[in-house]
Amino acid sequence: MSLEKQVMEKMKAAMKAKDSVALGSLRSIKNELLKAKTSSGSAEELSEADELKLLQKLVKQRKESAQVYQEQGREDLAEAELSEAKIIETFLPEQLSEEEIEAKVKAIITEVNAEGMKDMGKVMGLASKQLAGKADGKTISKLVKQHLS
Repeated sequence: MSLEKQVMEKMKAAMKAKDSVALGSLRSIKNELLKAKTSSGSAEELSEADELKLLQKLVKQRKESAQVYQEQGREDLAEAELSEAKIIETFLPEQLSEEEIEAKVKAIITEVNAEGMKDMGKVMGLASKQLAGKADGKTISKLVKQHLS
């Protein structure tokens, strides 16, 4: 089932359950999907990779907003953002642990014979493709830097 259909099914369930947080999160996913479809100029479905990027972007936005709210002492707003992020994350594949990401990064470094920071672009490109949707870009970047320096 496509992401759009999954979101619509969950929206119906959230409406019936009168779950405003879930409904708001799902509406934002639907809105972003619609924007992405219309901006590409085609009525075709988005690729799975594009959908994953879109979902990751939404989760990242929510977490960054929550962090800003926490810094400003607004725990109520931070909690709402984190709740939305959790709902959006349910559409993402299972996230890898930092140890699993580190193992993959080490394997990629040996695969491309990376010898230092000059090879970071090669490693990051491959790691981003292999770990798409399963790991946060910041974490991947941090681990690549650790092992290349």
